[in-house]
Amino acid sequence: MTEVIETLWIPMPDGTKLAARLWLPDVARTIPVPCILEYIPYRRRDRTRMRDESMHPHFANAGYAAIRVDIRGYGDSEGLAEDEYSHQEMQDGHDVIGWIAAQDWCDGNVGMFGKSWGAYNAFQVAATRPPALKAIIPVMGTDDRWREDIHFYGGCLSNDNFWWGSIMQLYNAMPPDPAIVGEDRWLEMWRGRLEGMRFWPAMWLEHQTHDDMWRRGSICENYADVDIPVYFFGGWADLFRDTPFRIAEHLTGPVKVMMGPWAHLYPHEGVPGPKADFVDEAIRFWDHWLKGIDTGLMDEPPLRFFLQESIAPAGKHLERDGRWVEEAAWPSPKVAATQLWLNSGTLEAAPSSGAAMSICSPQTFGAAGGDMCSFAIPGDMPVDCRDDAGGALQFHGAVVDAPVDLLGQPSLSLLVSADQTQGFVAALLIDEAPDGAQTLLSRGYCNLTHRHSDTEPSAVVPGEEMEIIVPFHGVGCRILQGHRLVVQISSTYWPILWPAPKPVTLTLRPGTCTLKLPVRAVKEEEPAPRVLTDPPKRGGKRPLTRMRDGSMERSIHTDLTTGTVTHRSFLDGGVFGPVGDLRLDDIGTVLSDVSDRRYTIHAADPLSARATMEQTASFTRDDWQAKISSYAEQTATETEFHLISRVTCWSRDDVIFEREQTYTIPRNGM
Repeated sequence: MTEVIETLWIPMPDGTKLAARLWLPDVARTIPVPCILEYIPYRRRDRTRMRDESMHPHFANAGYAAIRVDIRGYGDSEGLAEDEYSHQEMQDGHDVIGWIAAQDWCDGNVGMFGKSWGAYNAFQVAATRPPALKAIIPVMGTDDRWREDIHFYGGCLSNDNFWWGSIMQLYNAMPPDPAIVGEDRWLEMWRGRLEGMRFWPAMWLEHQTHDDMWRRGSICENYADVDIPVYFFGGWADLFRDTPFRIAEHLTGPVKVMMGPWAHLYPHEGVPGPKADFVDEAIRFWDHWLKGIDTGLMDEPPLRFFLQESIAPAGKHLERDGRWVEEAAWPSPKVAATQLWLNSGTLEAAPSSGAAMSICSPQTFGAAGGDMCSFAIPGDMPVDCRDDAGGALQFHGAVVDAPVDLLGQPSLSLLVSADQTQGFVAALLIDEAPDGAQTLLSRGYCNLTHRHSDTEPSAVVPGEEMEIIVPFHGVGCRILQGHRLVVQISSTYWPILWPAPKPVTLTLRPGTCTLKLPVRAVKEEEPAPRVLTDPPKRGGKRPLTRMRDGSMERSIHTDLTTGTVTHRSFLDGGVFGPVGDLRLDDIGTVLSDVSDRRYTIHAADPLSARATMEQTASFTRDDWQAKISSYAEQTATETEFHLISRVTCWSRDDVIFEREQTYTIPRNGM
């Protein structure tokens, strides 16, 4: 049997109390057990309640205390949220682990896990070296906040900086639950949060170079800080595809990696499939490092990758064909670099000369790109790259006469010039099928003003050739016989990247640029690794009722009278899909989330770029009604970014908070 404590208060040294939910195996009241910690901002009592139920009770059934803690300023936890991965958050995490280890139900051994935010702070808290923390499982997070976060890619401004910051604008405005913090103080706590919150997209945009803000929480700044065992889980449809290779190479403690075909979801719920039994694998890991049980896990090869086979492009994939392979170390002796030259429209084994090749991409180039980070929502994965092909330089490789496996991080070495003082290169690595369909494998970017330094941007000299490297995100794939590789190079990539201030023409010369590919020796006789791809059904109906069906729209609209193109992503149900209104039956709370994201631009005018995000969220129960409405907007001139933030909150029918703010931020090479 498992004892569930709905709310447990964890005192911090400054007097702030953090709210937690605890699952205890029955034995823990007489015999202390190890504890598994998940520490995130996404509201343990409601927003992640159902997801938590898919993991934490099973950890308890396996003999662990399992605890879900709300970060300071979120859910029912006291205090104010400052920023993602703040010094305070890391110190609190350190102190939470010390508190857990001192409880009479804990034997002093703690493990930590989490996806996305929880992966980041698992790395970051581990770097503070709390004595009781013995091992961590980061799922889909990064070791480097500058190179592989939602803010900047290759030194280019990502529109995810605006989008995800707008999501957090809504979360930062959410109230505590009066049933937990008390009817007499929930409004006071809520108003305190609202008065103290900042608009994160603007705050982040104040830091357009690789400064201390991005170094904070990036364990790559000193890998030696993390010296405990790490098991990293990632997905090829997710954003964080380079971290597993870096940590496998640089961390000094035991490292295991499992990279599947998944979007930004836990592997036991993973789409595209095949799924993997994350819960079982995590328990094997915890048993080894927290209980000292030899599960055989650490005798298996440490690195496990799903090599995806070629597939037709589509905005959603439910399943991927492929096979699991294992590596004993990274870099792998099985992977060798192959170099191809970018000649006049071709990828070849030797360079050739010819006329210079130039491209000034329309500002709308990138429409086929989907999102950088898929949540497996229909329409958020890349579609056929031919839809954009006319706006890029294209280089076609030879048709392969036998399968080619790629595993690792491809890159481009370019000798390129531009006709403006500011601009960037966007590059796509594509698998082209015999029928011409083009499926995106990876993409990479390089801000030309960052060619010498990410800390001190320098203007481009128009017409001057520059040597740059464009790293692609990591890949694990098989190019099938009859297919061929294609590279597209463009000077825009909307709506993934914010455009340069002026249209930019890029020029390359044949025989001066190369593509480097990580080719893995094909060994058909390799034994299949032990991966549980059909997770067992662990029983127990989730106490959830759908009160109202949701809806969604993922569209690109062209106004033929003005030439304006609008990308719209509308979700009635929140980040994870069109689920509508849901009632959490065991606490009686009905949750509602609606978001409407729009990116608008004109093909000829980068200064027409406009991003907006409108959201509402509500909490309804017989004794409680709270609603939040938020609006965010970003535009730019040649020299400045302009942002608007608006938040309104209601308790029942009463407006208890209303604020609109505007921001002007100088552009610095963006």
